[in-house]
Amino acid sequence: MNIVILAAGQGKRMKSALPKVLQTLAGKPLLHYVLNTALVLQGKNTKIGPIVVVGHGAADVKQFLQVASEQDSNLTRVSTVLQAEQKGTGHALLQALPKLDVNEPTLVLYGDVPLTGKKTLTKLAKLADGVRGQDAAVALLTQHLQNPTGYGRIVRDIEGSVKAIVEEKDATAEQKRIQEINTGIMVLPTNSLKKWLKALRASNAQGEYYLTDVIAMAVKDGVPIRTSQADAEYETVGVNSRDQLAALERVHQMNQANAIMDAGVSLADPARIDIRGTLECGTDVFIDVGCVFEGCVTLAAGTTIGPYCVIRNSVIGKSVTIHPYSHIDGAKVGANSLIGPYARLRPGADLANDVHIGNFVEVKNSKIAANSKANHLAYVGDAIVGSRVNIGAGTITCNYDGVNKHQTIIEDDVFIGSDTQLVAPVRVGRGATLGAGTTLTKDAPPNQLTVSRAKQISLQWQRPVKKTTPKAAAKKASIKKSVKAKK
Repeated sequence: MNIVILAAGQGKRMKSALPKVLQTLAGKPLLHYVLNTALVLQGKNTKIGPIVVVGHGAADVKQFLQVASEQDSNLTRVSTVLQAEQKGTGHALLQALPKLDVNEPTLVLYGDVPLTGKKTLTKLAKLADGVRGQDAAVALLTQHLQNPTGYGRIVRDIEGSVKAIVEEKDATAEQKRIQEINTGIMVLPTNSLKKWLKALRASNAQGEYYLTDVIAMAVKDGVPIRTSQADAEYETVGVNSRDQLAALERVHQMNQANAIMDAGVSLADPARIDIRGTLECGTDVFIDVGCVFEGCVTLAAGTTIGPYCVIRNSVIGKSVTIHPYSHIDGAKVGANSLIGPYARLRPGADLANDVHIGNFVEVKNSKIAANSKANHLAYVGDAIVGSRVNIGAGTITCNYDGVNKHQTIIEDDVFIGSDTQLVAPVRVGRGATLGAGTTLTKDAPPNQLTVSRAKQISLQWQRPVKKTTPKAAAKKASIKKSVKAKK
């Protein structure tokens, strides 16, 4: 099956320099969703991959496709054609005509209608079975709406057969009362389509070449018109404005929330979660309000996520507790660990089981072994930390010399006192203790106390008094006098 995705529109109501199809839904461009659906429908054996008709912002759309294809080899099958002037949907599809296989039907999709499901489109395609030869048919995806304003109407004869699609600007008052609307998604016999597209005329209120006009041509040629509807109304919703995009975002997020709840996840409020990628959860996971999940995130069974956490491209082990306002990016957290509140795990943070990372602690590109703790106000970067290590408040690994990064190694059973600086490269031996306030520039031997601290002294000293100008002194005296008078 040929698949053509119309993505040339400007989207003036978006009031954006970005092409409409590159506006994001759950963190990904609208076009991303349509392409993924198209590739699934086609499979890998189709000669011609999805064809994207570009126009407004064509360079940006092509750049997106180039970057996306580098990340996903399936997208290398996608090609583009240019609609230099946006003269309507019929004109857009005409640009793709030379690339189509005339022996296969053509499915028309839209780059700004992101949530049409595979099941809905498969059912639609089956209505066009037998498109080769004399049994060719047109399949339309329609929808019944309580308020059809803005949509083209499906006009049927007294027997219920489709005879035309009339755009609202060209519709009569009677036709505007029709509640069955055209979604724009259709499957067409490509051999006939070639003739119909070349016969289109722009004699309408918009002065455009409407793809919908081919329906009347198909009726005239005796080609059957068959219709079906999507399982859910949101599958056919297009995005033309910021408020429509926001509304569809909430629908999509609620669908994802329902899916993970069905899999055994408890949500404090299903309306207050954002999944911008894939979220895989074990059973008995609890997620509090305001959490954002980006990229690929895995939460193992029994994990609890506190409110307003942001987790990106990370794997969280069993029965982990992540306290509120923690940010985790590109990290691994072992089972039974405690994170936060206000903790930050940056890329390369690899925590074993039963690790405690407390408030205002940052870990970056470091491995921390089981049962170790950094409970508050610390930075651990480019380090290897052993088991049962205690890292005191205010401790930092000084891993960057202004040019290069260096590693700190802290062996098992080390106790690091508060306000300690470990100037890498440096090693702290097994069982060592570092006294509070130590600046470690050389390796600390195992099982010994290492202290680097200036000698404490006390001196007779007079704290300086702030100098006062005559004008300031007079003002101060006046204030004192005023206060005294009020008393």
